[in-house]
Amino acid sequence: MTDRQDLHTLLDTLLQPERFKDYCPNGLQVEGRAQVRKIVSGVTASLALIEAAIAANADAILVHHGLFWRGHDGRVTGWMRQRLAPLLAHNINLFAYHLPLDAHAELGNNAQLGVQLGLQADGRFGEQQLGWTGAPLNGPFADAQALARHAETTLGHAVVLVPGKPGPVRRVGWCTGGAQGYFEDAIAAGVDAFITGEISEPQAHYARECGVAYLACGHHATERYGAQAVAAHAAVQLGLEHQFIDIDNPA
Repeated sequence: MTDRQDLHTLLDTLLQPERFKDYCPNGLQVEGRAQVRKIVSGVTASLALIEAAIAANADAILVHHGLFWRGHDGRVTGWMRQRLAPLLAHNINLFAYHLPLDAHAELGNNAQLGVQLGLQADGRFGEQQLGWTGAPLNGPFADAQALARHAETTLGHAVVLVPGKPGPVRRVGWCTGGAQGYFEDAIAAGVDAFITGEISEPQAHYARECGVAYLACGHHATERYGAQAVAAHAAVQLGLEHQFIDIDNPA
């Protein structure tokens, strides 16, 4: 068991949210009980995750996608009320870290996705250096289709592939979630393929015209690993119980 403030301090020290220009408040978003015994981690602070955390007797929840975002008008109605009400009723702390959780060099979403896919990171690119580059640990993939099959098997999610030029994939760029806007920076970084969660209309044309393969592997599927790695680390450091709860999402 630990104090809420000790958990908050550890997370802020680890993830350094002050370094990032973000679209949301990072850190403690909803204050619950002062003492924390069990922390649940997940991707998004959805009602389903909140209800599952209550059933698991959690005192705190750590997510990548919290409740509050730039552009929300602040009214507590509809889905916002449905999510806030059980948090407050059950006195559960909600911690959320967005870009800081993407960026952490060992425990973040990009670092952990690289581990899952067997990619050895060797560089960064893009705005706030959130994109990563690296090479397959077991040698080049025969082609983009082989990389897509590997990603599908590893992540358990269908991959939308726009092939680039034929031939082996020796260098890969990646950035989890909705990072389709980083594709041009990945191309400039000299990769053979780019992995992220989503694809928009322009990226298919860039892939065909520039010869760099584009793989959309699922926003949720690519971001399942950072929050659980950070929460597991915090649990060890502070003597907490930890449980990762995956709420399935087809996106």
